[in-house]
Amino acid sequence: MVSVCFYFQVHQPFRLRKYPVFEIGHSSNYYDDNKNIAILNKIKHKCYLPTNSLILDLINKTNGEFKATYSLTGVLIEQLNNYAPEVIQSFQDLAKTNCVEFLSETYYHSLSYIYSKKEFKKQVFMHKKLIRKSFHKNPRVFRNTELVYNNEIAKYIENLGYKGILAEGPDHILGWRSPNFVYKPYTCSKIKLLLKNYRLSDDIAFRFSSKSWAEYPLTASKYNQWINAINGNGNVVNLFMDYETFGEHQWADTGIFEFMKHLPSEILKNPDNDFMTPSKIIKKYPAVSDLDIHNMISWADIERDLSAWLGNNMQRFSINKLYEIEKTVKKAKDPKILEDWRKLQTSDLFYYMCTKWFNDGDVHKYFNPYDNPHEAFIAFMNILEDLKLRIKTKKEVVRYVEA
Repeated sequence: MVSVCFYFQVHQPFRLRKYPVFEIGHSSNYYDDNKNIAILNKIKHKCYLPTNSLILDLINKTNGEFKATYSLTGVLIEQLNNYAPEVIQSFQDLAKTNCVEFLSETYYHSLSYIYSKKEFKKQVFMHKKLIRKSFHKNPRVFRNTELVYNNEIAKYIENLGYKGILAEGPDHILGWRSPNFVYKPYTCSKIKLLLKNYRLSDDIAFRFSSKSWAEYPLTASKYNQWINAINGNGNVVNLFMDYETFGEHQWADTGIFEFMKHLPSEILKNPDNDFMTPSKIIKKYPAVSDLDIHNMISWADIERDLSAWLGNNMQRFSINKLYEIEKTVKKAKDPKILEDWRKLQTSDLFYYMCTKWFNDGDVHKYFNPYDNPHEAFIAFMNILEDLKLRIKTKKEVVRYVEA
């Protein structure tokens, strides 16, 4: 038997506006609201609403046999609540089917684990609380930002009480092993590890509409043959991808919705196949062995490491400066300053500073508001300087009042 797990990342950041140096000390309006709303409305109509409708229809037509899994970031849910509540309602409709699982992650889609365990833990709890409030679901499986993962993260997440964690399944880590089994993270005793089958995932997410691809056009029937071939050679097929794959990265006229419409029925033709969510997989399948992943990996670009966010001096400098002020931010006890500091942690803001070239970069940089990485760096650092000035002003006011 092989169980298919569809997992979708659903995320959009609060993009920063081009904040010039002469505004430091004069404006705390950091966000490009017009662009953020415009992008959200575009994705809402092209992806979120039609894809949620399709997933709900597939669940109903298969009498609940089709399953899907989502991770919605806190910063996206905030924007949906403010500007597209009908999308929240459509996710709530999916939640009511009990055929959908919601995962836990950092509220701000941040790299906080690397820089502040205390902040990371706070954001994980904030996100879990938001998922409970929004969808009445209690996440039991964790996915870190952009599937950033290593042994240490797995152990930390296990200590927080989670039953499972997701990660990329790169060749240089797996070697002769297959991503189509459940593993146990090295040094952990209970938590289980689910690995992305990046080839089959990327066939949909990246190659689906590529006419130069040898397998073009991809049909549900052909794809099902690849799934069936895993029977006897694996227990699970983890298909992890951005939700914007449907309708945005792969436009409707590519046939992506028709493909997805027919795929579940094709897969279910084989009585040895089914669909499962991560928590069900963890409960059903034992770990076949420990998996030792010492260095941090991610699902970004061909290198599957952290260089997409921390690969150049601009990225490392800006993120280090951001976390250097954590103590002063929290001592200020100003909710708006704290909120802005946390929004600045969103990993996309450092991705926009990336200067390297990579094969799937166009997808990850799809909604980049800047003309070049240096422009992103300048805007970020100017905003950070203004935030630091606000903290200083806050302290001076407090001293004056206390005096």
